[in-house]
Parts: sequence; C-alpha cells; structure tokens
Amino acid sequence: MATFLYKLGRSAFRRRRLVALLWVALLAVAGIGAATAPVATSSSFSIPGTEAQRAFDLLEERFPGAGADGATARVVFQAPEGQKMTDPAHKAVVEETVAALKSGSDQIVSVTDPYTGQAVSQNGSTAYVSVAYKVNAMELTDETREALTQAGHNAQGKGLTVEVGGDALQTMPETGSGEIVGVVIAGIVLVLTFGSLVAAGLPLLTAIIGVGIGVSSITALANVLDLGSTTSTLAMMIGLAVGIDYALFIVSRYRAELADGREKEDAAGRAVGTAGSAVVFAGLTVVIALVGLAVVNIPMLTKMGFAAAGTVVIAVLIALTLIPAMLGFAGDKVIGRKQRKAAKAEAGADSAKSQKPNGGTRWARFVIRRPVMVLLIGVLGLGAIALPAASLEMGLPDDGVKPTSTTERRAYDALSDGFGPGFNGPLLVVVDGDKATADRTVSTIKGLEGWAAVTPATPNKAGDAAMITVVPKDRPSSGATETLVHDIRNATGDDVLVTGATAMNIDFSQKMNDALVPYLALVVGLAFLLLTVVFRSILVPLKAALGFLLSVVAALGAVVAVFQWGWLGSLFGVEQTGPIMSMMPIFMVGVVFGLAMDYEVFLVTRMREAYVHGERPGEAIVTGFKHSARVVTAAAVIMIAVFSGFIGMTDQMIKMIGFGLAVAVLFDAFVVRMAIVPAVLALLGHKAWWLPKWLDRILPNVDVEGEGLAKDAPADGASGSQPDLVKV
Repeated sequence: MATFLYKLGRSAFRRRRLVALLWVALLAVAGIGAATAPVATSSSFSIPGTEAQRAFDLLEERFPGAGADGATARVVFQAPEGQKMTDPAHKAVVEETVAALKSGSDQIVSVTDPYTGQAVSQNGSTAYVSVAYKVNAMELTDETREALTQAGHNAQGKGLTVEVGGDALQTMPETGSGEIVGVVIAGIVLVLTFGSLVAAGLPLLTAIIGVGIGVSSITALANVLDLGSTTSTLAMMIGLAVGIDYALFIVSRYRAELADGREKEDAAGRAVGTAGSAVVFAGLTVVIALVGLAVVNIPMLTKMGFAAAGTVVIAVLIALTLIPAMLGFAGDKVIGRKQRKAAKAEAGADSAKSQKPNGGTRWARFVIRRPVMVLLIGVLGLGAIALPAASLEMGLPDDGVKPTSTTERRAYDALSDGFGPGFNGPLLVVVDGDKATADRTVSTIKGLEGWAAVTPATPNKAGDAAMITVVPKDRPSSGATETLVHDIRNATGDDVLVTGATAMNIDFSQKMNDALVPYLALVVGLAFLLLTVVFRSILVPLKAALGFLLSVVAALGAVVAVFQWGWLGSLFGVEQTGPIMSMMPIFMVGVVFGLAMDYEVFLVTRMREAYVHGERPGEAIVTGFKHSARVVTAAAVIMIAVFSGFIGMTDQMIKMIGFGLAVAVLFDAFVVRMAIVPAVLALLGHKAWWLPKWLDRILPNVDVEGEGLAKDAPADGASGSQPDLVKV
C-alpha cells in the first residue's frame, strides 16, 4: 500500500493543477446540485419491527387522511387569576382563535374546540385547542407555522395567557457562531504547531472543501433520500474534525521529509506513502463505525451514519490527493521563515538543540519509569468520571426539556398544571377489530393502574378499527408511564397496539438497548481485525479496544452529569435537564470508536516501526512519542475545538452530541492514548508485539510503515541514508 500511495502522492504533486481543478469542479457541481435541488420536505422517523410502528402503519391503512404521523399543535389558554376559561369573554376569544386556525392553512386536518372536546381543566383555569396537520413537522410551510403563531399572538393581547406547543413548531436547528469559533481555534492550533500560515491554512482549506462537497451532496439528495435535518450537521461535525486531522498528519510528515533533505516531489510521495497509509486505515475504522450503525435497523440512524461515512471517505481522498497537490503550489512557504533560516544555519552539522528531548520524549520517559502509577491514575480517574453512567435514563427529547423561555415549554408546563403531568404524553391505543372488541379493550385498560383518563373508542368508517386515548397519571418519561404501556400490551391481545410519542420513545429505547451488544461486537470485531493487520499484534489491538470502552463510558458519565443531573449545566447552556437521548450511547460508541482509533494508529505505528528495526520496547515507545506526540496532541485539540463549537447550537440533540464527542476525544486522546497506552506497553514489553506464527503467515502485509519505500523509492537528497519512514 505504501508504494501505491507514494506513487499517488508524487503524481498528484506533479499534476497539481489538474488535481486541484477536479476537486474545485466537484465542489462546484455539488454546490449547484444543492442550490437547485428541491427543498427537503420530509424527515420521517420510523422504527421498523416495533409495536408502536405497526400501530402507526395500521392507522394509515384504516384511517386514511387522518394524518396519523402528521404534525400536531396545542394552543393553550390560561385565564387570569380568579377567572375561568368558561367566562363568556374568554370563550369568545377561544372561538375566534379556532376559526382563525381553521382558515389559516390548507394543511390542517382538524381543529378541536375545547368546549365541545372536553379540553377545559376541572378548575376552569386552562383550556387548549388541538390542531392536527396532514403532513409531518418538516413538511409544514412557513405560512402554516406563521398562521399558528399569529393566532396565538392575537389571543394573547385579549387578556389571556396563550402559549403554543407541539411538534408543528419544530424547525431546522439554528446554527450559531460556535462552529466558526471551533474552526478559528483549529487555525490557531495549526499556526502554533507549524509556525507557518501557509502550512496551517492547508488543512483548514482542504477540510472546508471536503465538508462543502459532502454537505452539498447531502443537501442535494435530502429530498430524494428522506434525510433528516441533523444529517448534514453530523456530517459537517465529523467531516471538519477528521478532514483537518488527516491533512495535518500529511503536511507534518511532508515537512519532516523536507527537513531530511529530500526533494519536494519525493517528500510529498513519501508523506502520502507513510502518513497516508495511516490515514487510510484510520479512515477505515471511522467508516466501519459509522456504517455499522445500520445494524440498529432504524432508517434515520442508518442514513446519518452513511452520510457521515461518505464525508469521511471524501476527507481521506482529499488528504491523499489534494493535499500533495496544494503542497506543490505552496513551495517553500509550507516551512516557516524562522525554520528555513534555522535549517540553513544548521546544514551539514548536528545541532545541539536538535538533540534536546522534546515534550513527547520527556513525557514518554516519565511514563515508562512509573507505568503502574500512570496506569492506576488514568484508569481510576476515568472510572470515577464514568460513575454517573450507572444512573443513565434514556428517552427522546420533548418540549419538557426545552428552556423555560420558549413558548413550547410554557405550553407544556401549563398543560401539566391544568390537566396533570401525563397529559403531555397521551397513549394512543389502536384496536384492529369491531366495536365490541374496542369496548372490551376500554374496560380492560380501566382495570389497570396508572391511568388518569381513558376516552371512549373512536371507530373508523368501515367499523373494523378503533382508536382509544389513554392519559397516564405520571409524566411521559417516568417509569410509571412505561409500566402502564407494558401493562396495556400484556393485558390485551395481539389485535391491540399501543403507540403515540411516549410509546415510540419506549420502543426506541428498547431497540437501542437490544442493538448495543451486536453493534459493539460488529464494530469492535472488525476494527480489531483491521488493527491486527496493521500492527501485526494481538495485545495491541485488544488494549486499543479496552481503552476505547473506558473512555466512551467516562464520556457517557460526563453527559449524564451535565445533561441529566445538571452539573455545570449553565456553563454549557443546558437550561433544562432531562433523560439522555436513547440513541446517544450507541451513537457515541460508533463515532468515538472510529475517531479514537485515529490516534492509536498514528501513535503506535511509529512505535512498531522502531521496534521492528531493533529498538527495545521502552525505546520504541519513546521514539513513537518523540515523532508523533506533538502532532497527535494538536490533532486532538483541533477535534475537541470543532466538536465543542456545536455545543452552542440551540438544538438539544446537536448540543448533547457535540459535548459528548468533545469530552470523549479529550479522555481518549490525553488519558487513554497518551498515558494508559504507553504505560500498558511498557508493562508488557516484548509481549506487546507478539503474534502467533501461523497467524503471521496468513495475514496480508499492508506495509503501513512504508518499509517498501526504502527499496522502491528514490532517496533524493538523502545521501543514500536509510530514511526515517514514519516520522509523522
């Protein structure tokens, strides 16, 4: 592989104008496609194989036109203290609002009058208007949303407190300045690392081009493939992080080759042949982790994974082709002015300064002198941070976790105060049978505990199906409500199905839990095999996987502490705590595993090369840190900065993902890879690189270290000396 990539790097360097033109053309085509594609109007959410999904499918079949999966809204009215919503003046305002809503949009299925639909609280202080739409929230037009909010505003000015809730107000998540701040921080880190604006600008430029192509392609295909609103955000988040990191390793290697006295074209080829090989395998681990999300069998999650994986593939291809091409344009400017002067002054002589141990060398020597202490501190520290994960409560976010400054949250609280906490999460029971079956189901449900209200069955026109609404006593995310769902399912037959947002959340969480172990087995198993091929060792990949599990559980503990318990919540903009999103654990496993393996590949590859060439295990660790620690540290800081930028977004899901990924990279890069990994390798000694002879014979030799380049590639300017092939 190293020889092929070496030739690819040299070819891209020589034909830099053609390569650059091709990538710019791809960016233009993707941009035009995104600009001319129809606006994505659908962002459907389904959970195949669950009872809640079967109920929705049955509703669509037996109640055509009812908009079973359509958006809903509730306009909540509260009378001033001492007054009631049944007062004539207030009643007139509500009736005006109902009329305005009915005429406000042709996307409306129904508007329920609270005075005929039993939607007035017992004390008369609160009433609500239910609005049902034909289409889901993402398909609603701006005019429809404006009519909804305007109706609320008009009533607000007539002596009533009016709030609007429901998913009809759901819009595309707003992006803030946080992403830009993350990129700016990445630029500063690159300048400090390279000491050259040109060298620092190359990773940023190429990463932005890669993300531009990826996100534009997603936007162009969003309507056709039914991609959700968070798909492009996730692709941008991961694409920026890995795009900058991969380019950083190639540019850093290129500068090292120039420092060895090689010609620019040969240096570019060797940079791609050595560091580029590590980029390919690091990228493969990320792609495996993201594509593996398909095993969960939730279309939305699968599409998010494939879209993000596509962006990672683009980042790898850009690192292997566009980066060497841009290095050809940059010339000597990729080396800082001070470094160029120092290189000339030191030409032909060994500098005492060059022999001075750098920070990576000093840290590695410290670790191998005290491996047990470093290992214990690292493991116990992450273990302590992971403790909150034992209290993990999962669910899907609703209006109850939104800030109190939003009208959706205030409507949620008003309904809870007026009608009970369970009113915000009613259960929809669908009966596949005649009226007699439906009536028996109502009686059975009333014999259970945990419900506050059970409505009479509403049959369809054909009389072969019916709907029953059950209001739990407790809040939607409570254990008591979950118990009620299971009790209804257990007490009724196969012809009775329970659905609704609350039941969907319960089924979604269960599906996530059931898929976690198979997903871990698939992703970690494939990556273990891949790393076994790369490192030609059994214990090194095993140590890499166990270290990853430790860092991801610690990151999940931090997420629970901040978003569920509220610790330091104000610091991260968390105004309301609540359950952790059901997809968060499996999503963090997928994304963080791929990213964590980046640092494993870049750090340990250099150690293995040194060990293979005769260095003792401890010396190999020091050599690996000497050449890789600074660049890996910069890469981790950049990735943390990019992910942290998304914490500033208003969307709770993106905020939580950004925080989780940022702390996971922090723990994995600086605690696991920089401390625990060298400590374990120091304790294992020669055993770390053991591989059974029979396995060594059947494993392919992919030559990630670039040993083949010593024979196949010219050593321009190297005075015939053996090149240091993996100085990343």
